[in-house]
Amino acid sequence: MTSTTAAPSSSTTPASADPPARSRAKALAVLCAMQLMIILDGTVVTVALPTIQKDLGFSQAGLAWVMNSYLIAFAGLLLLAGRIGDLIGSKRVFLAGLSLFTAASLICGLATSSELLIAGRFLQGVGGALASAVILGMIVGLFPAPGEQARAMGVYGFTSASGASIGLILGGVITQTVGWHWSFLINIPIGIVSLVLAVRLLTPERGIGISKGADIVGAVLVTAGLSLGIYTIVQTAEASAELLRTIVLAVVAVLLLGGFVLRQARAAQPLLALHIFRKRQVTVANVIVVLLFAAGFGFQFMTALYLQSVLGYDSLHTGLAFLPAPLIGAAMSLFIGPRLTVRFGSRTMLLAGLATLLVALVLISQAPVDGSYLLNVAPAAALVGAGTGVGIPAAIMLAMSGAEPGDAGLASGLNNTAQQAGAAVGTAVLATLAASQTAAKLAEGAWEGSALRDGYSAAFLAAAGFVIAALVLGATLLRSAKA
Repeated sequence: MTSTTAAPSSSTTPASADPPARSRAKALAVLCAMQLMIILDGTVVTVALPTIQKDLGFSQAGLAWVMNSYLIAFAGLLLLAGRIGDLIGSKRVFLAGLSLFTAASLICGLATSSELLIAGRFLQGVGGALASAVILGMIVGLFPAPGEQARAMGVYGFTSASGASIGLILGGVITQTVGWHWSFLINIPIGIVSLVLAVRLLTPERGIGISKGADIVGAVLVTAGLSLGIYTIVQTAEASAELLRTIVLAVVAVLLLGGFVLRQARAAQPLLALHIFRKRQVTVANVIVVLLFAAGFGFQFMTALYLQSVLGYDSLHTGLAFLPAPLIGAAMSLFIGPRLTVRFGSRTMLLAGLATLLVALVLISQAPVDGSYLLNVAPAAALVGAGTGVGIPAAIMLAMSGAEPGDAGLASGLNNTAQQAGAAVGTAVLATLAASQTAAKLAEGAWEGSALRDGYSAAFLAAAGFVIAALVLGATLLRSAKA
């Protein structure tokens, strides 16, 4: 499960400088190639996690940092990256992001320690945020006509949806044959070719000028607060965790995030204008997005560990086991979901998607130690694909429908940040819960396989709790948006 919406930059190509159709198609291909790399790196790593854990000596809770170091940087910097695109031009920011992402992929691919891999993943997140924050804005600039723009957005959306399934299969094949390092190294040739083409094909813009300012202080506060908050959650599962230290870290994280809110209320050029939260529809829908992505990413992360650590699947078969989710999700989001939304409304489709996801999580939470793929995993994966395929677009539509037209860019950036924050927090909370439950069962003398299964089951039920909370919010506080 992956995020597919980025904050558009206001730096777009002027109509007078509109390039030929063939050049615009090539430019769209370059932008989608970067999006594909971002999606691939989320799903490729998922199936390689157990192998990475063995090779680099990660603890069970520390393993979440392979995902979280990327997600935290991505979520924390999206708003700032979009603003920088407005100031200096989106092409410059895209090229910087693509270059950094490619270089960081090399660091990850050559990593020989857990610390180096986490550092590389963090830099990947920074590069991904810089590029992703301006991709949609550049597509809008390339294709200003409504019909062309709709087709271009369809290509972009299909790339994001199909990227998940490609990543899961590719990750399994690569990890099983040439090793997990090549899950990252494969980005190098793609990144270099994309960079050369982007320099030639993307039209530069001047931007509104650096003098307009970017809220660097706000970016530091929100990134530091989110990072420390995630770390506080993850470290509670470590044997060395102490209650007093955990409380102190949690308080500092809350203060940093509180400082970010105060900064946004006073800054002349805030990263996040707080007036948008006066719209109940926007606020509630984005909270639901956080919960939805926390549950969805939790399913992906925990199911990969269950398949490999409990059922004994190798990386290739783990990747193939996920296929029902992205394939059905792509079909629902691209073809079936839009028609159902027109007929029944976005709120109804969101509630239906959440209910389907809830059934999937409860179902897989009951999977036994000697579980069957066809009985315990495949049905849950199919339901997750169907639930997120209609639920995620509906939640995004509801969030955007509550914003004023002048706040469209802000609402888009906020929604993307909610997606990434939900994925990071969900992965951290559920990984920590699973590790703690497993440790408790082992201390009671349980067999390792049974203890691991109990830990993953507890995490799946906690993810179901996220979905129940989202259902309650959607049923009581949201109104339907026009299709």
